[in-house]
Amino acid sequence: MEELLRKSAKEQSEAIRNKEVSAVELTKASLARIKNIDDKLGAFNSLTEETALNTAKQVDEKLAKGENLPLLAGVPLALKDNMNLVGSRTTASSKILENFVSPYNATVTEKLLHNLVPIVGKANLDEFAMGSSNENSAFKKVHNPWNLNKVPGGSSGGSAAAVSSCETALALGSDTGGSIRLPASFCGIVGMKPTYGIVSRYGLIAFASSLDQIGPFARTVEDAAMLLEVIAGYDYHDSTSLNRAVENYTAHLNNDIKGKKVGIIKDLMGEGLSDDVRKAVENAIETYKSLGAEIVEIDLPNIKYSIGIYYILATAECSSNLARFDGVKYGHRTENAQNLLEMYCKTRAEGFGDEVKRRIMLGTYALSSGYYDAYYKKAQQMRRLVTDDFVNAFKKADVLISPTCPNTAFDLGSKANDPLAMYLTDIATISANLAGIPGMSVPAGFDKDGMPIGLQILAPQLGETALFNFGYKFEQEHDYYKKQPKI
Repeated sequence: MEELLRKSAKEQSEAIRNKEVSAVELTKASLARIKNIDDKLGAFNSLTEETALNTAKQVDEKLAKGENLPLLAGVPLALKDNMNLVGSRTTASSKILENFVSPYNATVTEKLLHNLVPIVGKANLDEFAMGSSNENSAFKKVHNPWNLNKVPGGSSGGSAAAVSSCETALALGSDTGGSIRLPASFCGIVGMKPTYGIVSRYGLIAFASSLDQIGPFARTVEDAAMLLEVIAGYDYHDSTSLNRAVENYTAHLNNDIKGKKVGIIKDLMGEGLSDDVRKAVENAIETYKSLGAEIVEIDLPNIKYSIGIYYILATAECSSNLARFDGVKYGHRTENAQNLLEMYCKTRAEGFGDEVKRRIMLGTYALSSGYYDAYYKKAQQMRRLVTDDFVNAFKKADVLISPTCPNTAFDLGSKANDPLAMYLTDIATISANLAGIPGMSVPAGFDKDGMPIGLQILAPQLGETALFNFGYKFEQEHDYYKKQPKI
């Protein structure tokens, strides 16, 4: 069974359909592997065995009756612990929600259950999805499966580690400034952030509502495309959801890219890039050339402001969104308050971690009287300029490529006391969230220490089909995606 767990989601799905293995057997094997190795990884906050096995039984019953199975039916999946699943704890890896049990399903959860995808557990994350290393969880750190002394990337580090270590073939994460693509890069798997509005955010615990987007983790581009088909689609519960038909993302994976234009983002190939990462991106450029693509250099003059823009807008929205966690209706409430104000203050002081408190204070300051125009309004104006840069860039290129991150996974604790150094980890990924465009990280090699390197591919808004096409063509030219950590 371990051999099957190491196969792609598509291969696992075919094994179930061909009755080589039952969905219940595969789900039990996934749960057994998690119990066997997750003490070393810390990828899961909780398991949802009953839900997963009930879903798997439905798959086997349908198959026994000769009924058609939905896409990815029976393939185990990890759900990031900031998405609601009825009856399970949804903690966002925060003490303030440590004992909160979901009273309703997120829309993506409903879609997974409708497609009979067994959800085996809730994956660990940086508290409220705020972090780039998954060291900010209130419960435990997540370790990188390739080297347990390294970070897996954040905030969706648990989801990425689960897929990389073959605990599950699939996972969902959320990406506010790179929180899917960065862990995918560090853990040597595929991670994809869709166009803003393609996937419903209903039932996702909000960090920054104009930036958050749910997306897939997988070990192959095809698996990621299949999972996006399952979770995408209009939802009237989410006012930012796009009312458009779901595309068949797998239909054009192998389209010829000869004559297509690949743009190199010059601004992300400068100083601060490690030699190994630079070499990997240069090799990717040669791969696309060999496939007949035309390489063009692209200037994004305002991308250098992305970090500053992001850490004003994201923290401002975080300050607003997290105001609801006050000890009144749900979540942690302090036991030692003498009055209402003290109850608010002590509840939030006890419940939130340092990074969350830091971002709430930054955002509250940016929104405060006398500073709103100088910070928040100015950042929104600059966000438009970043978006316009991408619009102009996609007039010259079909897709853009860059490193997912200037470096590979760093040691646990090495940036814990330097928030600015941690924030700069997201320098290549943040701009896609500001512009609302789709982005993906695909495995692109390894550094001298054997740690994975990710190649970031960006496409225009609603350009997921092209994104998967270019990712798949690159992936099939190499065997990077076939390599797995020895854990």
